[in-house]
Amino acid sequence: MSKSNLSLVPGVIHLQGGVVAAKDVAIPLPTTVGAPAEPAATAIIYCEGNFAKIDGKTANGLIRHSEKYQILSVIDSQKAGLDTGMALDGKPNSIPVFRDITAALASAGQIPDYLIYGMAPASGMLSTTERSLVLYAMSLGMNIVNGLHEFLNDDPEFIAASADANVKILDVRKPRAKKDLRLFSGRIEEVTCPVIAVLGTDAAIGKRTTATVMTKALNERGINAVMVGTGQTGLIQGARYGVALDAIPSQFCSGEVEATILEAFEGENPDVIIIEGQGALSHPAYLSSTFILRGGRPHGVVLQHAPGRKSRCDFDQMAMPTPASEIEIIQAFADTKVIGLTINHENMTAAQVNAAITLYESELGIPTTDALTHSSDRLVEMVLSAFPELEEKLAAGAL
Repeated sequence: MSKSNLSLVPGVIHLQGGVVAAKDVAIPLPTTVGAPAEPAATAIIYCEGNFAKIDGKTANGLIRHSEKYQILSVIDSQKAGLDTGMALDGKPNSIPVFRDITAALASAGQIPDYLIYGMAPASGMLSTTERSLVLYAMSLGMNIVNGLHEFLNDDPEFIAASADANVKILDVRKPRAKKDLRLFSGRIEEVTCPVIAVLGTDAAIGKRTTATVMTKALNERGINAVMVGTGQTGLIQGARYGVALDAIPSQFCSGEVEATILEAFEGENPDVIIIEGQGALSHPAYLSSTFILRGGRPHGVVLQHAPGRKSRCDFDQMAMPTPASEIEIIQAFADTKVIGLTINHENMTAAQVNAAITLYESELGIPTTDALTHSSDRLVEMVLSAFPELEEKLAAGAL
């Protein structure tokens, strides 16, 4: 087939007439597909037009941290040729961005185990172009990781494609059967270690990233910290304990948060549990944090804020709240205390970040830092300051 017969839709290869064919890419198929490789399954991430942007938060998170998958590359025609680490954080990581799936597969040299859909659009649905891409990847023998609200295992076309290619689709957000969902029981009171929720003043503001960095830093200090994920990206990254909270019927949300925290507490005997927050308590559209605060009963909250963000994510007409106003709402809504503030540095220079840290520490009277541009030791000190019993155990060598 000549190149003249291929369309130029970013990220997708089509035959004329709109039919996608596996023979477009001269990559040898593996003899078996389906079972993840050890120690980590290989994957490429589709994030067309959104990598290093708000709606590309799943791809962004996986580039920064992935326990479950070895990320080979990202597909985004707008950033093709860049290093993903440089595009995201200004630090190279040798994971490239490619224009389309053809280039990504050619670089891989073999068919990766998975294609991960790396975006979180407000619609929660695949576009027509994206459906073609996913079906094409399946025809090559790639399993699919889908974090959308659209469950591909319920779609007849994808069911047939999965069977034909002997591949699996992981609908990460799909909840367990209603008969198996857990109601709030009050057993959260049995959790005796500190529980800290990382909440925010907006959606897609870096709560999961800060929670991940904090958990890692605490463990490196010798404190047994376990993170509970509450969104699709954390689960895709490989969180041992978690639930996609925004896909759960509201009656069960508090109970699912409680039950997942209990699983982490009983399974790990941790010194501290870190809960990934969702949305913002003050947000009219994304307010899953209500269930985290009520079902999780956190003893402390770390609040994430983006001083350089002028309006709420997906709602340009709504101005961002201040940290002070969000803290007031959180502490009025739940029996907890905000123990620190973390900065999302989007649209800010290093000098502006440092100035914001100084300002908020003075204004709010709580420790403030940026989890990505400042030492993670500051996150550890934030936790130890709020829960001195952890520091006492460290000093005594009991942890």
